Amino acid sequence: MENSDEITEGLERYIGSSMHRLRTRQGLTIADVAEISGISRGMLSKIENAQTAMSLDTLSRLSRALGVSLSELFRNYDVPEGGAQMVKSGEGMEVVRRGTRKGHTYHLLAYSQGPVKRFEPFLITMDDEAERFPTFEHPGAEFIYMLGGKIEYRHGKNLYMLEPGDSMTFSGSIPHGPERLVQLPITFLSIIIYDQNQPVP
Repeated sequence: MENSDEITEGLERYIGSSMHRLRTRQGLTIADVAEISGISRGMLSKIENAQTAMSLDTLSRLSRALGVSLSELFRNYDVPEGGAQMVKSGEGMEVVRRGTRKGHTYHLLAYSQGPVKRFEPFLITMDDEAERFPTFEHPGAEFIYMLGGKIEYRHGKNLYMLEPGDSMTFSGSIPHGPERLVQLPITFLSIIIYDQNQPVP
């Protein structure tokens, strides 16, 4: 747990870096800000370098000189660091799903999700029309969004014609899969969302 000195130091660093970013974004020098705010250049330099604490009055004058409100000055303070997983275009892990054959490419767009798999997003391409298509069954729900081409897709007894911009959501436990490739090449996103109370294959 942080003590009060660590919190103060963190706040001073944040204000200093925010001031520097806002000042340089507006093309202002420290001398410009000093003239507008009435705060000495030496003090402003210390603020930017996190070498001094400041009063609420100084903060108010500084924010006005930089053309932002006090709330804007602190907008990103104490925001959690985060840690998103990014997969660059073309770098998704190529996987083979049970029943897939030549002409079907599955790129997994997110992985290493920890001990519990919550979802699996795939970018699927199909370019082989002389193909017998597999059917799939899996726990959870599936969402499909068509990006290119045209496909007739089966879910249970029903057939759906999907074109670019179309989407469908369905239960993964009912047999489903491509019925007919109408216009090649076909590209679509498939996102499988797992029920956390069910075992994942």
